[in-house]
Amino acid sequence: MNAQLNTKSIPEHVRPRVLLVDDDDSLLRLMTIRLEGEGYHITSASNGAQALRLMYNNDFDVVLSDLRMPGLDGLSLFDEIINRHDDIPVILMTAHGTIKDAIAATQKGVFGFLTKPVEPEELRSVMSRAVDQKPTSVLGDWCADIVTRSPDMLKLLNQAHRIADKNVSVLINGASGTGKELLAKAIHKASDRAGKPFVAINCGAMPENLLESELFGHTRGAFTGAVHANVGLFREADGGTLFLDEIGDMPTSLQVKLLRAIQERTVRPVGSATTIDIDVRIISATHKDLQKEMLEENFREDLYYRLNVVNLKIPSLKQRFEDIPLLSDYLLRSSARKHGVNATHFSDDALNLLSTSDWPGNVRQLVNVVEQCVALTQTSVIPVGLVEQALAEQSQNWPTLTEARDSFEYQYLCRLLNLTDGNVTRASELAGRNRTDMHKLMKKHGLVAAEFRRS
Repeated sequence: MNAQLNTKSIPEHVRPRVLLVDDDDSLLRLMTIRLEGEGYHITSASNGAQALRLMYNNDFDVVLSDLRMPGLDGLSLFDEIINRHDDIPVILMTAHGTIKDAIAATQKGVFGFLTKPVEPEELRSVMSRAVDQKPTSVLGDWCADIVTRSPDMLKLLNQAHRIADKNVSVLINGASGTGKELLAKAIHKASDRAGKPFVAINCGAMPENLLESELFGHTRGAFTGAVHANVGLFREADGGTLFLDEIGDMPTSLQVKLLRAIQERTVRPVGSATTIDIDVRIISATHKDLQKEMLEENFREDLYYRLNVVNLKIPSLKQRFEDIPLLSDYLLRSSARKHGVNATHFSDDALNLLSTSDWPGNVRQLVNVVEQCVALTQTSVIPVGLVEQALAEQSQNWPTLTEARDSFEYQYLCRLLNLTDGNVTRASELAGRNRTDMHKLMKKHGLVAAEFRRS
């Protein structure tokens, strides 16, 4: 059967994209002409190293490479590709075709093996099969707010899409600023709960009594200041998704109540004797190592297994370095439109500096740097000097709310223990906490009462 593509019926931007790699320039030209005639969009590289660089900044459906090349040969190139792009079919060609070569290639997972000179029908057949087996991308409107070309992120989004419609709890791990809430919103949009509310709360941003009231609601007069009843976020999210950010910072006493709500699918508002049925999907997130927190008795094991049915880990921005130019350009255009600034792109030096910086604050820090550059630029091309200035100011590493709270908590405990001469019972009374809570707080911050007692 003739598997030739109808080039007239296929728009250029949706033609299968092929990366053609060979150190023979004349063969590159010949194969390019032949494959373009079959309806493929061809990008060529004269060696393996160039091919890998092209793959950092472009998406391909198939890689067709010579086996014998100086430097990085075909099998070595294949090894590099599958480490980051395990869904791309790789076809190898060689003028020195042997059974041994073919067996080595197919055992490694190479999709096809062609002997030069390549027969047109054989080429047409293997290319057609390679394009047909390439999985269709699940990316769409549901994750439109996540800008990426990183293979690691694309794998993560494919995982997220697979579990979106399965009504299971999801725990998202990732450093601050990596976009955990964006991923949670994307999962919600891809699920059958998309038409219902998505409600988010930062569990480390408020005191325990207020957090309980926010989650479960309260009746009028339940406590001082409760002049109106509050339905709570569980009931606000009914039918939809409740996103619990920084779940690792939730007080242990409240973790018990959260576990009960998840298990029984009911909530009891503060001050009420009545339980209310709820239908909520829980997505939680943390930058902490919850297994370590469990060992230190800061996080309940039973709650951990309830929340961690599916675990998704977002890579840091430094780990997805190929996204930095793409994100920088996207953020620049968005910021320029928002502020009415005529800024079109970064200079080559500026983009190189952005791409090679460490980004401890991840995407959140990149957003701030780009916003500052757009606000201060006086030209359409943002120079490297503005990027250097913005990075220097960002290097102060403004703490997150959780980090600031922990710092205050540490200083408060030190002053309290100094004031009470290391007497934990007295310190507990002054802090309005019981001894057990006080010991847990001291353990969290590595404080020993004896060190505060005056000899």
